[in-house]
Amino acid sequence: MKTAVIMPARYASSRLPAKPLLRETGKYLIQHVYERACESNADTAVVATDDRRIFDAVKSFGGQVMMTRDDHPTGTDRVAEVAAQLDADIIVNLQGDEPMIKPETLDLVVQLLANDPEAMMATLATPIRSLDVWRDPNCVKVVCDARGRALYFSRSPIPYVRDSEPDFASGQFLQHLGLYAYRRDFLLKLATLPPEPIEMVEKLEQLRVLALGYRIQVGVIPHAHRGVDTPADYQRFVENYREKAAA
Repeated sequence: MKTAVIMPARYASSRLPAKPLLRETGKYLIQHVYERACESNADTAVVATDDRRIFDAVKSFGGQVMMTRDDHPTGTDRVAEVAAQLDADIIVNLQGDEPMIKPETLDLVVQLLANDPEAMMATLATPIRSLDVWRDPNCVKVVCDARGRALYFSRSPIPYVRDSEPDFASGQFLQHLGLYAYRRDFLLKLATLPPEPIEMVEKLEQLRVLALGYRIQVGVIPHAHRGVDTPADYQRFVENYREKAAA
C-alpha cells in the first residue's frame, strides 16, 4: 500500500509565533520534521500550509509542499484537502512541530493499520507513569480492548480506579499520542462529517470516529515523542540537536 505523510503547518501560534520557520539550528523547524518523514518508509512526504512564507521556506530546502484553504477548522481537514490530491492508500497525519519524531514510529503507525483490515485509523499511546499525568486534563488518556483497539479517549483519568490507587505497572494506563494513520478514503469521508456530541464535550476529534462505530487500532511505544509547543520546548530541541551534532 502506498503511504503519504502529510504535515500540517500553520504560521500563527499563541505560544510560539512563526514556529515552523524557527531556525536556530540552521534549518527551519518544519525542515527537521520533513526530514524525519523522508527517513521513514513512506512513499511521499508533503507539508500542508495556508501560509506563503511557510510554502516558500519548504520550497527553499527542496521539500514538497501544497497550499491549502485558510478556513479549515482543524489540522485534519487541512490534511484531507491535500490527501484528496495524492495517490496513496494510507495517510499519516504528522504535526509540523514534531522534529524529534523517529522514522520507525511513523512506520509503526502505518503497519498497525496494514495489520488490521477492519480498522479505519491507527494511532499510538505510551504508558502513564505518574498520578499527575493521569489526572492532567491536558493529557489525553485511551483505554483499549484485548485486540489493542480503542474503547474510549478522555481528558478524565481513565480507567477510573474505584478502590485503590492506579497500578501504573499494569500497562492499563495509557497516554494518547497525537499521531494518526488513516485509510485515505475514510479520511476524506471523515472530513465531510459534522462533529459528534461527545467529540464536542471532550474536545477530541478522534471521538467522532468511535461515536460513528469505526475502529481505531492503538500501538504502544515506550516513550512519548516530544513536540515543540513553547519557547522552552524549542530551546530544549536546539540544545539536543547541537549536542548530537557535536558528538
